[in-house]
Amino acid sequence: MNILLVLTSHDKLGNTGEKTGFWLEELAAPYYAFLDAGATLTLASPKGGQPPLDPKSDDPSAQTEATRRFRADAAAMKALAHTQKLADVSLAGFDAVFYPGGHGPLWDLAEDPLSIALIEQAIQAGKPVGAVCHAPGVLRHVKGVDGKPLVNGRQVTGFSNSEEAAVGLTEVVPFLVEDMLKANGGHYLSGADWQPHAVTDGLLVTGQNPASSEAAAHALLNLLA
Repeated sequence: MNILLVLTSHDKLGNTGEKTGFWLEELAAPYYAFLDAGATLTLASPKGGQPPLDPKSDDPSAQTEATRRFRADAAAMKALAHTQKLADVSLAGFDAVFYPGGHGPLWDLAEDPLSIALIEQAIQAGKPVGAVCHAPGVLRHVKGVDGKPLVNGRQVTGFSNSEEAAVGLTEVVPFLVEDMLKANGGHYLSGADWQPHAVTDGLLVTGQNPASSEAAAHALLNLLA
């Protein structure tokens, strides 16, 4: 079982002068859910190499058992420091694709032709795709075989408008994940803010927020089983 994890390479939080990137918990929890299930993992990003970490996800209050395990895991840290370039990755060697969130993907992966094509090819090939928190934003321009948005008519979730408002970034992000999923015809389902909530529809798995990362990973594993 080979799973591809796709991370952002974008580190600027709009025009705020602050940094962003991927959210550590949203990588660490799925990483170990997959690894402990026997999967072989490959990390990739648009630029390759070390992807930018959202500094807020390094805050002591944001740490979990999974993030602490990741930080102490030399093999995991090495894999993170040497992500493959997305352009060099072939879907053929993988059984599933998973996108951790953080605000970064809203700027790069959501608009990246290689990422868009990767997701479209995966779904067409019968391979599950998962995305958590802001990462469902990568589905913005992804089309199904019918030429309509992939999320059209599907049950989906992602970072809610109320959660974005709570972190004060509604006016900073290029688009709101909840609004985009609805505009593309998705049946947006949300749980309570900051509580675990993952949705599976066909081959697509989406998680609402950082607390949903492990649930989304296990949902993806269920599809692979």
